[in-house]
Amino acid sequence: MSRHKRRGMVNRGHPDLSVARQCELLDISRSSVYYNPAQVGEYELELMELTDRQYLQTPFYGSRKMTASLKKHGHQVNRKRVQRLMRRMSIEAIYRRPNTSRPDSRHKVYPYLLRGVQIDKVNQVWATDITYIPMTRGFIYLVCIMDWHSRYVLSWRLSNTLEADFCVDALEEALSCAVPGIFNTDQGSQFTSEAFTSVLLNRSVQISMDSAGSYMDNVFVERLWRSVKYEEVYLKAYDSVARAKAGIGAYLRFYNNERPHQALDYRTPAQVFEEGRNRIRQPEVSLTPELAPV
Repeated sequence: MSRHKRRGMVNRGHPDLSVARQCELLDISRSSVYYNPAQVGEYELELMELTDRQYLQTPFYGSRKMTASLKKHGHQVNRKRVQRLMRRMSIEAIYRRPNTSRPDSRHKVYPYLLRGVQIDKVNQVWATDITYIPMTRGFIYLVCIMDWHSRYVLSWRLSNTLEADFCVDALEEALSCAVPGIFNTDQGSQFTSEAFTSVLLNRSVQISMDSAGSYMDNVFVERLWRSVKYEEVYLKAYDSVARAKAGIGAYLRFYNNERPHQALDYRTPAQVFEEGRNRIRQPEVSLTPELAPV
């Protein structure tokens, strides 16, 4: 049974079993049952949003340059505070450097398999990543799984923690539609965890992981984050996770089905994905409810 289904079995009003005990029996994390945004001060949230905007423009900025950028905007912050904010947002400067990725020490890291590979058909390569989503009174995290060739978003999830559960849920949903040849991720602990990699290995999917500190290895997902934030998130001040989920879900349906891409000859990701699937005569894939056209 998938984590999503097991999570739905939790009864918060159970007369005999606490939520913690139910989560233990169902083998899910307790934090994944609750969907509350992290509570931080308004000024901290302002700094985090400015940092996030700057990071989209200059992902190679470390804490020193990010501190200088915030000071240019009139915020008298020190580097230690900026380092703490960047850790909370799960971002760090991206540039090639040795031994700087931070997977869990118990997790296996897989080699990068896409160097020099021509990606010219759907379901040849999928990719994923996590990004920070600001809200009026907190923040959450978004994970998306994308078909690399068509840029089609196969599934997504929101979470108020960086545990692996919401990534595994998104993966299981995407795999219910199709199976890729290669799945590419970064070396974050969510994607190197056994809970995540075992789902792929059980489907005989080859696992590829970005080189340490490489921005370009997963560039299409990075471009998706830029589109999501500038065309949706920054234009709206979500005051609840429910509103964030509705807004991001509507945008991703628009992204898949209506937004033309210059790199796709001004076709939509859904058009390219469908054409590619028909070309190789794969079984028909049912669009997930959250991403199907309205």
